[in-house]
Amino acid sequence: MSAATDVWVVVEPAAGGRPRKITYELLGLARTLAGPLRVHAVVAGRAVRGMADDLAAHGAHVVHVAESPLLEPYTTDAHVQAVGTALAGAAPGLVLIGSTAAGRDLAPRLAARLDAGIVTDCASVAIEDERVVATRPTMTRKAIARVAFGDGIRIAVVLPNVYPPAPAEAGRSAEVVPVAFNMDAGDVRTRVVEVSAIKRETVPLTEADIIVSGGRGLRGPENFALLDKLAKELGAAVGSSRPPVDSGWVPHDYEIGQTGKTVNPQLYIACGISGAPQHLAGMSGSRYIVAINKDPQAPIFGIATYGVVGDVFEILPLLTEEVRKLKSAQRAGG
Repeated sequence: MSAATDVWVVVEPAAGGRPRKITYELLGLARTLAGPLRVHAVVAGRAVRGMADDLAAHGAHVVHVAESPLLEPYTTDAHVQAVGTALAGAAPGLVLIGSTAAGRDLAPRLAARLDAGIVTDCASVAIEDERVVATRPTMTRKAIARVAFGDGIRIAVVLPNVYPPAPAEAGRSAEVVPVAFNMDAGDVRTRVVEVSAIKRETVPLTEADIIVSGGRGLRGPENFALLDKLAKELGAAVGSSRPPVDSGWVPHDYEIGQTGKTVNPQLYIACGISGAPQHLAGMSGSRYIVAINKDPQAPIFGIATYGVVGDVFEILPLLTEEVRKLKSAQRAGG
């Protein structure tokens, strides 16, 4: 990249007035890539000025704030207009966006508006010989593509849980720059009529560091309670392969795979999952994979870090109890 190029991060707000976890991960990556240059964060929403201090603590030198009632809830038209205005005025060399539902919707439209190069689902982003180079899984994660950006604005859409979140540093401050953009209600061609959220007691799948997932081998919806118990002890999210979703055992929100979510946790525990390519495409990027299956020839063992051949109905309660004992011992030890 040019020596005069800063790195920008598009912030994705979450409930409670804080950014989503992916934003902190992108800020950490941006600080590494920017080196002595500055990290910019751009945040759009109804009332998001209060995020500036938090973004500064996690590495932003400049926070660009676009505020309007039309920016909440998220719509493509409104956010492309607001974020695009901030980026067009600065023409940054590199823009980092999280590979979330909103990020994957926003990024290609920004690229078209700004005539920018874009690489989606990046597993890594680096600067090599003054070029921005990204890697991304392809062919349902059977291969890794290495892509070099050309000149101009570059947009990298980065997978969650790949980079560690930037740690907070007390005493950091950032320059706050309001984004001047013109928009009225007629510019927003879509509107959100209703949001029907699925209540989950665990963390969202795409942000979870640990996921306990079940497949057809669980035999019925009632047995997902075994996963819930283990997940509660581990502080994990619960997921599913496609067959339990198709059978109506769990909501579609649980599905991991080509037709569901793509996840990248530190630990993925696959329980009664055979390992069809459709499922592997959504979770094979996990750092550690533990597979529990009674069939020693199950394809899931081909990518597992650790494999347990046995009855999932016997192993899960034992594993849950061992985790519980370990936590109790740690608490007793102080």
